[in-house]
Amino acid sequence: MKIDLYSIAHTLKDKLPFIWDAIEKVNEWLFVLRFGKKVKNIVVTCVPEGYGLVALKDVETARMVKFFEHQPADAYTFFKPHGFDERSIKRLQKNKSYLAFLLIDKANGQIAGYCFNRCFFQGKGFRGRMVDIDYRGKGLGTAMNKILNEVGFGIGLRLFESVSKDNVASYRSALSASNVKVVQELPHNELYLEILPE
Repeated sequence: MKIDLYSIAHTLKDKLPFIWDAIEKVNEWLFVLRFGKKVKNIVVTCVPEGYGLVALKDVETARMVKFFEHQPADAYTFFKPHGFDERSIKRLQKNKSYLAFLLIDKANGQIAGYCFNRCFFQGKGFRGRMVDIDYRGKGLGTAMNKILNEVGFGIGLRLFESVSKDNVASYRSALSASNVKVVQELPHNELYLEILPE
């Protein structure tokens, strides 16, 4: 049976959260030692026209809670990377190995999308994204994938993600923004993908 980082991480997170929390702290410390200087020099050049890019740590926590509350229930069918309450978001904002960004609509200041690379010190990153309900169908999922690729590859990570074939929009977005390789077929019609540099 193949044992990989993805499976181990999900098992610890779901069944042994206190161990997961300790590992996250150690990982953050080691990640900063290895990649900290590169992270400080990140420059993102592929932000779509009409939008600004803001780091999660620079946004009010309450605003993020409202963003997640604004999304319909179906947005969470396949998207459960972390808690969406104030405490969980504050922890993410302080975590230096969690490189998360928001797309802000310049016309009205609304959060149009949320994306992240959850990074590990050994050089792997796991990407995820959510498009606001009011901004679906505008290609922002694909745009955020390109941003995550630029950030992840820019600091020297190998990038991965899991995507359900039942989540058609996310699946298409993953394929259209990136060159991908299927690493493993997971239960529940999910694919574990490696994102390859262009």
